[in-house]
Amino acid sequence: MDKRVGNYSFIIGVILAIVLGVVSLGSATPWLASLLVVLGLVVGFLNVTGKETKEFLLVAIVLIIAAAMGGASATLGGVQYIGAYLSGIFTQVLAFVVPATVVVALKDIWALGQLN
Repeated sequence: MDKRVGNYSFIIGVILAIVLGVVSLGSATPWLASLLVVLGLVVGFLNVTGKETKEFLLVAIVLIIAAAMGGASATLGGVQYIGAYLSGIFTQVLAFVVPATVVVALKDIWALGQLN
């Protein structure tokens, strides 16, 4: 059951990130962005386990570093016609991935501490 909740949270999170990146939903946007963060937490707790941890952390860290250091959102924003949408989607995907990354990293640190 937990695995299905994590899977559904991931699917809903990705769809919601795309929708929020493309369409402004007025006063519902901040609430839905908060839901995106909560879904990221759920994915971190329930969906990423064991063997997936290292690969997930590597991919997530590359995504976060590209966003912060590479200015990916600004670069994507410069693409003609669809740049604003790409930048919005990227920003919302980060709002979803960063909480999951923090949870998975903390779980991994905890597991490493338990080995001693």
